[in-house]
Amino acid sequence: MPGLVPGIHVFLWLKVVDGRDKPGCDSCGLFNPLLFRRVGLKSAGAAMKIHRRDFIRLIGIPPLSTIAGYADAEDSPSHYPSRAVHVLVGFPAGLAADLMVRLVAQSISEKLGQSFVVENRPGAGGNIAAESAIRSPPDGYTLFAISSANAVNATLYQGLNFDIVADTAAIAGTHRAANVMVVTPSLPVETLPEFIAYAKAHPGQINYASAGYGTTNNIAGELFKQMTGLNLVHVPYKTSYLPDLLSGQVQVTFAPVAAFISHIREGRLRALAVTGVSRMDTLPDVPTVGEFVPGYELYIWGGFVAPKDTPQDIIAKLNTDINASLAQAEVKDKLAAMGAEPLVLSSRDFGKFIADEVKKLGAVVRAANIRAG
Repeated sequence: MPGLVPGIHVFLWLKVVDGRDKPGCDSCGLFNPLLFRRVGLKSAGAAMKIHRRDFIRLIGIPPLSTIAGYADAEDSPSHYPSRAVHVLVGFPAGLAADLMVRLVAQSISEKLGQSFVVENRPGAGGNIAAESAIRSPPDGYTLFAISSANAVNATLYQGLNFDIVADTAAIAGTHRAANVMVVTPSLPVETLPEFIAYAKAHPGQINYASAGYGTTNNIAGELFKQMTGLNLVHVPYKTSYLPDLLSGQVQVTFAPVAAFISHIREGRLRALAVTGVSRMDTLPDVPTVGEFVPGYELYIWGGFVAPKDTPQDIIAKLNTDINASLAQAEVKDKLAAMGAEPLVLSSRDFGKFIADEVKKLGAVVRAANIRAG
């Protein structure tokens, strides 16, 4: 018959209690006569065929709309995260920026009880990973590990298909790290003022090395040139510039502290200044550039963003948990070992920070006429 559940029958087993017949499954209520009357079942003796809708009601399956509601509830901001979160990184695995992302991702994974899977998608200076994250659904399950490189890229690369500020929702900063200005020992200078005086006396004769156009070494060097009026020659490298720096073929660079600290301590390179606003614990006797060039400040930095329109509840939750992770002594110590410090900001302040960096670094790129190599 139409509407019946094929091949399914309910057999009503009866037992005698106090001289009366009663259903044999009192506790479950499945064969309660009141239930039969309520759902409109019509007995066919001791065996009955059940309409689909009645069978579903009897065994307790909720309607599809309710099941869908359960799924929606699991993905709602109040239940976030209910599954793995993917963090896209625009650098190869193993670099300092990648290691810092993994450090914070592991910490918040432990706090929230869900995996934060770091995916490395290098290419185009981090633009491939950025665009992939931006084009993802704004549900909080795909994040992007933004960095100072992306702030540079906004001006460095022409014709990008996205706006790193307008198309993202800032979540939280994670770290910032100053560079250190180092010179080869063969250069006859001991301090930053001596270097500035020597460079002015020898215009165009001092080469500064970088890892390529638009890299932080390049931006730091060009900002220094613009603020001091010095004529330094930029020499971009596709491979390591360290051998040429140690041998004196290039005389100066602005490098990550962690990568060069051993060379500084062992006297193979001379540290003149750091690019942050304050002196570093690892190099307490090395002044800041700003002590002699007022207003100079440059950091390598990183943080997390999501596609725009990601629910604010998710943004707020992630911001709280990331900042809590950054407050942990273990995380601070590991960042310090990589020459970095926590960058603790509200999501609103981090969004303003990104916009300000895009403007500041973009001005350096335009003034130096830097083009993507």
